[in-house]
Amino acid sequence: MGGARRHGGRPELVRARVQQGMSQESAAQALGVTPTTWARWERGEQGIRASYRPRMAALFGVSAVEVERWIEGWGHRETSSWPTTDLADGSPAATVRSAALLWRLEMDPSRRHLLASLPFVPSALGEWLVSWNYGTPAASAARQGAGRVVGLADVARINEAQKAFGQMDNRFGAGLIRPVVLEYLNGTVAPLLRGHYDDRVGSELMTAAAGMTWLAGWTAFDLNRHGQAQQHFGQALRLAKTGDDPLTGAWVLATLARQAIHLEQGTWAVWLARAAADTARRAEAPPRVMAPILVREAWATALQTRPAETNDRHSAKQIERLLIKAERAYAKGATDRDPEWTARFDAVELNAQAGRCWSLLGDHNRAAAGAEAAVVEFRERIPRTAQFNQIHVAEAYLEMGELEQALDSARAAISATKALTSARSVDLLRRFSGRLEPYGETVMVREFRDHLNAELIA
Repeated sequence: MGGARRHGGRPELVRARVQQGMSQESAAQALGVTPTTWARWERGEQGIRASYRPRMAALFGVSAVEVERWIEGWGHRETSSWPTTDLADGSPAATVRSAALLWRLEMDPSRRHLLASLPFVPSALGEWLVSWNYGTPAASAARQGAGRVVGLADVARINEAQKAFGQMDNRFGAGLIRPVVLEYLNGTVAPLLRGHYDDRVGSELMTAAAGMTWLAGWTAFDLNRHGQAQQHFGQALRLAKTGDDPLTGAWVLATLARQAIHLEQGTWAVWLARAAADTARRAEAPPRVMAPILVREAWATALQTRPAETNDRHSAKQIERLLIKAERAYAKGATDRDPEWTARFDAVELNAQAGRCWSLLGDHNRAAAGAEAAVVEFRERIPRTAQFNQIHVAEAYLEMGELEQALDSARAAISATKALTSARSVDLLRRFSGRLEPYGETVMVREFRDHLNAELIA
């Protein structure tokens, strides 16, 4: 961390030193490094080892998170390129202002590329978890805005729009639908949030806006724009907090856990998944809310502990227990409290996600079976999910040593990938290709890689 050259230097580190009235020499002496090393740190020419960071925090009297911001360049204060996602202020006015700023920047061509290039920032997640768990929701979601009076019919239209956009995203991938979602947020949802509404409508409106913002984050995730996705997920969490909607908040946390899994941030994935589960339990969530969250926690735990590699039987049993609890929760059936998002998690989808856990547990036969069932179920209805699972089938066969069957399965995913505007689907295929390296000199693998490259370029 902090090892890459930072072209703008570390101005926050310089500012902290100057505010303490310290020279480079005195700061270097306090930390036990040479003045030359300190100067290189400030210029962004040299990484700062982890052992120095707590000492730096103590020297300047700031938090460890603040030091990470200085070193890595993670500026979470509200700027024209990075709107704040501070959950501490849950007032409707602050929430509306923050969300509207993000959506407006997304529509600004001069700023959009900056948002798209934002890094995924693990340190922000800690702040969000603390604010979510210990912050107090607004006393009321009502707002006396200057805009028009907003009613439940307006909220219903947002929810219907999100459902329609989500169906299109599943079928075609994020590249097609994301601009429409952002336009809707900026042009329709933001004016409604600035309007006039009572507490009941305000709570429902915040939840609906959170759902649409979640979709903006999800589509950025599908395009591998992970810092941008994280910002929208953070705003969705803030909207859910302001609307006092723990079930939506639990789902946003579970989605952040899914993003951390994708980025192989195992520890953060576990913390986020457990926060989602704890939130759902406190809200006495219905069974079909708990089921996918428990699967997500199992997946995060499996990624962190990798029982098949470490032979960690304790973790393996813990993961299996979570999967059994999820299966039992789903079997209890639907209730009238189930949010709309639970509909996307039928038994086949849950089994397919559980298959990712079984793969990490070393049971590749079970992983392949879950993924194959999902391919059959979703091929026509949800092509992107089918394509992902087609690749997971290939991965499972590869782990079982069935190279020819693995290549056949992966080859079937290539045409589906071309039909999607999903960077994540391409990334999965590329990752699979990379796992073929032990067989890289075989004719079958060379032909597959040539075919893959030709098709993805075409």
